[in-house]
Amino acid sequence: MITRRLVIAGLAASVLPGLARAQETHRGPVTLIVPFAAGGSTDAIARIVAEAMRGPLGQTVIVENRGGGGGSIGTAAIARAAPDGLTIGMGTASTLAINPAAYVKLPYDVLADLAPIGLIAEVPNIMSINPAVPARDMASFIALAKEKPDGFAYGSSGNGSVSHLMGEQFKLATATKMVHVPYRGVGPALADTVGGQIQVMFDNLPTSLSLVQDGKLRALGVSAPQRLAVLPQVPTFAELNLIELNWSAFFGLVAPAHTPQPVVARLNAALNAALAQAPVRDLLAAQQAGVTPGTPAQFSTLMRREITRMQRATQAANIRIE
Repeated sequence: MITRRLVIAGLAASVLPGLARAQETHRGPVTLIVPFAAGGSTDAIARIVAEAMRGPLGQTVIVENRGGGGGSIGTAAIARAAPDGLTIGMGTASTLAINPAAYVKLPYDVLADLAPIGLIAEVPNIMSINPAVPARDMASFIALAKEKPDGFAYGSSGNGSVSHLMGEQFKLATATKMVHVPYRGVGPALADTVGGQIQVMFDNLPTSLSLVQDGKLRALGVSAPQRLAVLPQVPTFAELNLIELNWSAFFGLVAPAHTPQPVVARLNAALNAALAQAPVRDLLAAQQAGVTPGTPAQFSTLMRREITRMQRATQAANIRIE
């Protein structure tokens, strides 16, 4: 771990001075577009990173939320921005992989219109239910769902979201039926799950964790390589033989296509310098986010791999969004 931090810090130290000239022509505040409403995992991670990048960049980084369309509206705004390094954006599993696989038409092309800057972190997903549902574990819930076809509804943060895809994958893997109820963001969906208007929620772990810990939701499974220290009693989807659901959400930074390579390199170095800071890693760890710094090329490889995987998943679940 120490060696890895030293490598990242060394890389930032060697690259940032060499890119000073690129910075001279791109002064002013940097706008970081978050393609979702405030309050969710994407917004929380973006604000941590924005603050931490100010020092390495020597520029203010302002977070701007542009929600709607399952993240497509804000992502399209990133793609249409001037490629000068002054507008960048958050890219997620939803906007960079699921949306291209699920939507018939998108106002952006991930591979043609966006330039990867770098990966920030990966976050586990979780399935939880309202405690009033008479099921104590995954096996009993699946049995109950089969006894009552269409008797349960699951919420999502919108069509094409991580929660939507997970819900459809769950139905396919367990041969159960549930009604999908899309919301305009994760907050209202969680509120209705806690309130009992819907019974099931698939979500990124950070936004559901406190509700589970407070007993307002009952967790049935998490997507992670092994059980999580914060929820040691909750099995992974792999343990439950639901391998298709055992994948994590990812978060990274992207820029408009045609952003000059020196500018992308400067932004990547600043991001990795931020992620190397112990306080930043601690803040992200509090969001249950595993920090995964790297190069633009590595992030591009991950994006392409995830698009292919999500295409298989959306085809199997028959998700096509007009």
